[in-house]
Amino acid sequence: MAVFTEPPGTPVLELDTPALVMDIANVEANIARMASFLAGTGCKLRPHVKTHKTAILAHKQLAAGAIGLTCAKLGEAEMLVAGGIHDLLIANEIIGPAKIARLVALAHHADVMVAVDAPDNVAALGAAATAAGVTIRVLVDVNVGQNRCGVEPYEPALRLARQVAETRGLRLCGVMGYEGHLMFVPDREEKVRQARESMRLLTETAELLRRKGLEASIVSGGGTGTFDITGAYPGVTELQAGSYITMDARYRDLGLPFACALTVLASVVSRPRPNRVILDVGMKAISHEFGLPHVLDVPGARVTKLSEEHATVELDDPSVPLTPGDKLFLLPTHGDTTINLHDRYFVVRDGVLETVWDIAGRGKSR
Repeated sequence: MAVFTEPPGTPVLELDTPALVMDIANVEANIARMASFLAGTGCKLRPHVKTHKTAILAHKQLAAGAIGLTCAKLGEAEMLVAGGIHDLLIANEIIGPAKIARLVALAHHADVMVAVDAPDNVAALGAAATAAGVTIRVLVDVNVGQNRCGVEPYEPALRLARQVAETRGLRLCGVMGYEGHLMFVPDREEKVRQARESMRLLTETAELLRRKGLEASIVSGGGTGTFDITGAYPGVTELQAGSYITMDARYRDLGLPFACALTVLASVVSRPRPNRVILDVGMKAISHEFGLPHVLDVPGARVTKLSEEHATVELDDPSVPLTPGDKLFLLPTHGDTTINLHDRYFVVRDGVLETVWDIAGRGKSR
């Protein structure tokens, strides 16, 4: 249940702080822009919910043509099923009896697909699914260069795919591979070259499975930073991009065709020096692993330090008229982890509060 601390129609600058502010017009434009791009390709969108963590935004993506949702964790999938969404990929390995039990329980209520990269996990998933009387769809997770999870391309992937196909309770659907190591390659030509190489490994592995009589109708990968490369690569059938819906400073600096829709509204609580102000937002309300947040709308103002509850902002121009009680917008450098720090979005259109949405997937890390 959403909690309104201020009524709809409240001007955004009258919101209490810190507040996670979502510009819904920019979100809707981003959804439409991604849908328009993919309409000209053979690839469908299965956007990652780990960014926005809410069923209501997932429904907006589905209404614009997405074929399902991608999750990082079981908890996110459970949240989406409770929100009425049933076609889900958990782009992660589900390991251990407790999590596998939750997965097969979820499969009674949703069409769930999971990633695998190890024979023992395949066997455990199949045994649990068979005992529960459900069938779980499976993608073989292929390492396409990130060197995180994933079996190696070609023959190793083929061996694992064969095991999946032969395991009761499981249904082999294809392969996935995430070129996450390439999202922020600064040189465009180099990014294109490397991303295409990653997708070559993935699509050729899928083709090998098909030649051997195995199912590989789904070839899934990609992220926001490579959406227009992976999404247009022949043979890739599903795109997992997620951050495009809200964007952040790090993605903005890549020059992507999406608008920043997420800010944290903060209040000035002190001005101890003419060239310094202190804000009421710190590491508990805005993340900084990709760099300090950016101050918007005040030229020459920059965050120089985050502590637990405060941000220190230095001013190039000490005559800037900022006093305690004034408010500033900060643009996060990483939207996903900033969203995970908040209980709710303050959804704003044309500068006024339209609604408040609970972030139901916040903290769903299990």
